[in-house]
Amino acid sequence: MTSPVRHSSFRPDVGLQARMVLTMLLLGLLYVAFVAVLFSAGASVVTMTLVVCGLALAQLLLSDKLALRAMGARVVSVQDAPELHALVERLCVQADMPKPRLALADTSTPNAFAIGRSPKNAVVCATTGLLDVLEPAELEGVLAHELSHIQNRDVLVMTLASFFATVASLIAQVGLFASPGGRNRDGQPALLVIVAVSFAVYAISYVLMLALSRYREFAADRGAALVTGRPAALASALMRLSENVARIPDRDLRTVGQLNAFFIIPLRARGALQTLFSTHPPIEQRIARLQQLEAELQHVS
Repeated sequence: MTSPVRHSSFRPDVGLQARMVLTMLLLGLLYVAFVAVLFSAGASVVTMTLVVCGLALAQLLLSDKLALRAMGARVVSVQDAPELHALVERLCVQADMPKPRLALADTSTPNAFAIGRSPKNAVVCATTGLLDVLEPAELEGVLAHELSHIQNRDVLVMTLASFFATVASLIAQVGLFASPGGRNRDGQPALLVIVAVSFAVYAISYVLMLALSRYREFAADRGAALVTGRPAALASALMRLSENVARIPDRDLRTVGQLNAFFIIPLRARGALQTLFSTHPPIEQRIARLQQLEAELQHVS
């Protein structure tokens, strides 16, 4: 039996890096235009900038705490989860990266995610359901996948992208329920302009975030497979998790739905439209790529 091929560290994904730069550039240009439209419609650019920047800063600093609270998770020490810590520490040595904090969420939903603004401030969260259903090699693949997200720094970009889309959505919703009497200095219906532009900004932001989110999952799968040398184990984990998520009651899924974009396996989507707008690529495509990588590694060895 051929031994797994191991690499010394995560390899930077050039395609992912380029997509992240492009996404942030387009989002920046989009929101410059957004601020300009709001200002021309009568909004105070100073107040608006301070509020948005303050909220963005809070999101960056508190995103990990908010995510853990939403999952009902707690950070665990080496004494609390020695085997989990040992596994992650071994992967971090192999990947030449700092060890993140580890958290556990007491839920039967088998899943995992990584969150944090940088590798030094990151946290990897696994559910008790994940630990229950996976074999050791499969768990290694899943945790390596989350570490790959941290090393690629795509968590930061996704956090910012989702935040800006949320702000635009909130502005649009508030505008819809606000009084329609507001007008700008030229007598134009300022509120309608703000609502229309906010919806447009939300839609564009969401599409950009969706495209990046799908690609980053492929990149994390590949990074994990190269570090562990076991693409087949990660493919097996993805299939097992997908089957288990499909059996989880809707009421349990709703409690963690807000973190869907960050999970290794998305909550199930019903219908072609929901699948089209999923934050993750189809599980079949991810497994097919891992199987192809497995064949390549076996050929090299």
